[in-house]
Amino acid sequence: MYKIGLFIVSKTHYNFQIHIYTLNYPFKLLYLPTTIRFPHPNLPSHEATWLRPIRGDEQHLDCTHMGTCWTSEEDKESSPVMTNRDESFSCEQCGKTFITESNLRIHLRIHTVDKPFSCDQCEKTFTDKSKLTRHQLIHSGVRPFRCDQCEKTFTDKSKLTRHQLIHSGVKPFRCDQCEKTFTQIGDLARHELIHSGVKPFSCDQCSKTFTRMSYLKTHQLSHSGAKPFSCDQCGTTFNDKHSLTRHQLIHSGVRPFSCDQCGKSFSQIGHLKTHQLTHSGVRPFICGDCGKTFTRLGHLKSHQVIHSGIKPFSCHQCVKSFPQNEQLLIHQCPHSDRKRYHCDSCEKSFKHQQGLKSHHRIHTGHDVYRCDHCGKPFVQFAQLKAHEVAHTGIKPYHCDHCGKGFNYIAQLKAHQRLHTGERPYRCDKCNQTFRTSGSLKTHQQIHTRKRTFKQRHTEVCNEWCQ
Repeated sequence: MYKIGLFIVSKTHYNFQIHIYTLNYPFKLLYLPTTIRFPHPNLPSHEATWLRPIRGDEQHLDCTHMGTCWTSEEDKESSPVMTNRDESFSCEQCGKTFITESNLRIHLRIHTVDKPFSCDQCEKTFTDKSKLTRHQLIHSGVRPFRCDQCEKTFTDKSKLTRHQLIHSGVKPFRCDQCEKTFTQIGDLARHELIHSGVKPFSCDQCSKTFTRMSYLKTHQLSHSGAKPFSCDQCGTTFNDKHSLTRHQLIHSGVRPFSCDQCGKSFSQIGHLKTHQLTHSGVRPFICGDCGKTFTRLGHLKSHQVIHSGIKPFSCHQCVKSFPQNEQLLIHQCPHSDRKRYHCDSCEKSFKHQQGLKSHHRIHTGHDVYRCDHCGKPFVQFAQLKAHEVAHTGIKPYHCDHCGKGFNYIAQLKAHQRLHTGERPYRCDKCNQTFRTSGSLKTHQQIHTRKRTFKQRHTEVCNEWCQ
């Protein structure tokens, strides 16, 4: 057995097995898919995955075409690979070279989208027969390769080998630009596209580009409207399987990622990382138009739509449009009486899941924000910030028509409807319209017979006066 670079190479009757090992020899993995000759003065000739010398090691020579290493120019020139280097076959579109013409023909199918091998069960197509054979194992349900640590099964051995790196904790592939490490060379290669800015996969409908083919395929579903992955518990559909898997954690109740500062747990590591920013106070995403900062890139992008003036989300009941889908959902609340989300502790119901999550904090006491001036609790940080303005006496929101000032922007908007005459809230029972949602809710109690003591008292007084 010989220890080389990141590998242990075992030689048994000309058959070789390669295993990931700790770095103790000046070689670094270049590519995974192929095996080549690797002469070395201290070892018999053997096969190994493509390797190249680390920069600064002058003893070993590197072939830029094949990734092969030699210990001398003589070995390099006498190698069978170099002897036939004039007979290599090169792709005219991307410059990649191949030893045989048949390998080149298979590669060219990537550029021509020629996939002659079709699955007879799902009609998915492939560039070569071996990929089709591996794919058909999915339909057969056969997963013969099992991980001895977590019992997870796989259709082929290479997937099992890659999976086992997760348990070992070994991440031998390091990005030269940001020092981030990876368990697989493919993950490193995809990561490096972020630094290069290269996005080779382009959508033929909107020209949007992506770093991965899988991202492109998921994006293309947005044009077709197809959401083939459905949750068997609640029926929610998704564009891709990964999103479905993340969603199903909600039903399982499993929250494996815990914050080491407050103990709060999350179903996804991304949610944990975003939560941890609340402890650090870091808001790394900054709006270039107004300077507002955000903890998530998605929140920044949603915010930037406000500056663009685009309002792609329209209400189908009143045709009012909004720059963000969340704003549309909040707006639609008065149009519907349906409250799908119920609190298990007090049976209070909400129209939006976020409203239920915020309400839960009242029962748990977690993440309740208190005012430093009066101690009043709030379930949302934005509510606390808006409340604190009242203590300063500052009224930052002013009406353009009359100059009146308000503590909250919602108060300003409701006030401005006095000037415009707008009454966007409509009763679905009698079509009467109102300026504020509160007025609509008070009115709807007439239809539901949920009258307050004050209302009943007023009705009695009116009858007596008549």
